[in-house]
Order: sequence, then structure tokens, then C-alpha cells
Amino acid sequence: MTTYIIGHKKPDLDATVSAMAVAEFRKQRGDTDNPVAVIADPINPETTSVFTKFNLEIPKVISSADIKPEDKIILVDHNEVEQRLDGLNQDQIIAIIDHHKINLNLNLPIKITTLPVGSTCTIVYLKFKQYNLTIPEPLAKLMLGGILSDTVGLKSGTTTQKDRQAVNELKLISKIEDVDSFTLEIFKAKSNISSLSPEQIVKNDYKVFDFAKKTYIGQLETVEQDQVLNNRKEELLTAMQQVKQSEGVDLLFLIITDILKVNSKLLILSNAESQIAVLAFGGTPTDNILDIGPKLSRKKDIAPPIEKAINE
Repeated sequence: MTTYIIGHKKPDLDATVSAMAVAEFRKQRGDTDNPVAVIADPINPETTSVFTKFNLEIPKVISSADIKPEDKIILVDHNEVEQRLDGLNQDQIIAIIDHHKINLNLNLPIKITTLPVGSTCTIVYLKFKQYNLTIPEPLAKLMLGGILSDTVGLKSGTTTQKDRQAVNELKLISKIEDVDSFTLEIFKAKSNISSLSPEQIVKNDYKVFDFAKKTYIGQLETVEQDQVLNNRKEELLTAMQQVKQSEGVDLLFLIITDILKVNSKLLILSNAESQIAVLAFGGTPTDNILDIGPKLSRKKDIAPPIEKAINE
């Protein structure tokens, strides 16, 4: 029997690393359920760059066919059905560790750990502290990266004092003295989309939300917002339409976020998205672009207003 710890589809750095951190936590605590960190899809360029930087092994990609009936599942960094590994038997889920809004309908009671913090890695860091366990240096490097990535260098509206505390202590454990330099490396890796097709950009970092209308919200965090919108807008709109059809969603938004200027712009696909975006954020789209101002967090700043607009 194996207990697989797994993040959401299209895993980002926080989802990938928090799974590894939970596996290490359970091993140190003496759990005998054979905890193994895995991922639902290949990792993105940002996550690849951090693992390459520290020469660390990436968790294995699995499918639901790899999970035996006797195996157990722990979800990290997500909970909703649309974000889980395809074909996952939810009755095998024994626990969830997440920092997102809970949207569940399970058949059995399970253990759920959820906190309003900026990163799931922060929650796992707090669990290590609670049990007085030691975070190994290589894992501390990854966890530091996960928190800096998810909080956009501690600038996101989701950032809390617990995230800052975790960064300060993980900085010491990891022996990474220049956190600002490490953050900039992460930002540059997020921005490196030169090798990605338009469809890969649209699907590089997204979540499907089960609102009244099924809603796909993708996000590209970059330091070259103007260049992306000026040079690749038309091909991205074409890819967005293709992804909207293939994913079977009612609405699709792509957020282009400048992580240095602290600004987000929505790429508007059609009149349906335009009506919701204007209701959610105000303003008027120009050439399929709506500037929504200093909003960074999809979870806190962008998805809730869109959900509210859909429900009005």
C-alpha cells in the first residue's frame, strides 16, 4: 500500500514542492503508510529551473491507472474536483492540505488542514514546527522557492505574517542569503515562454472553477507584459478559443501579470467574457485587453470578483 501525495493538474512550484514536503513530514513523524510525492502532469519551466538550480530530483508523473485500490491519496494545494488528477477515486482521499477556498462533497469524513496563507508550503512548514521536526536543507531550498513563487516575492495580497516567518526561517535552513536575487531568478523563469506554443502558454498555469458557469482562469506571470500583449496577443486569442472548446468551459480568461510592476491585464476572448470582466472589475476593454490594476493573486484578487459577477 502506498499513500500518494499529489498537487493539482498542471502543477506549479508550490504544488510540486508541498507534496514532497508532506511526504518528508510523514516519514519523519514515523507514519508507516509509505508516503510518496507525485505529480499529475509534467512541471512548468519555472519549477524545472528551481529543481535544476539545486540539482534535485523531480517527483514522478502518475495517472489514476497507477493507483491501486488499496492505495490512499493526500491532496495538496487544491481540493476541487476539476483540479484533481483525472479519474481519481475520491473515496481513496484521506487528507487535504490546502490554502484555497474549500469546495467539497465527499462520501467520507477526512482530515482537512486549510489556512488562509499565501502558500501550501507555508502550511507544511508550520506542521514541521508543530511537531518539532527538522526540514532538510535541500527541501528547505525548494519550500522557500514555493512560498516566494506563490506569494510573488511576498507582494501578493495573499501574503501573511506566517509566510514571512516561514521565508525568514527557511532562508537560514537553506543557506540562501540573497532572497531577493533568488526571487528575481524565479520571476525570470516564470517569464521564459520563448519555447512555449500559444496553447502551452494558455495552459501553463490555470485552474478551472466550478462557478455557476464553468470558468477557466489561466495566468501568465511575467516581467515582459507589454511585449507579450504586443507580440503574441492574436495567437493567444486563437489558442484561448481552442482551449475553451477542448476543455468544455463556459468562460475562459487569461491573466497577463507583470510581477515587477504589480499589474494585471485580462485578455478578453469574447463578449461573454467581456461582460463578466467589466462587471467584476469595471473599466472598458480595449482591443481585447482589460487593465484590472494592481492585482496579483488569482485566488484572492481575481477569481472571487469573477465568481460574484457570474452570480449577479
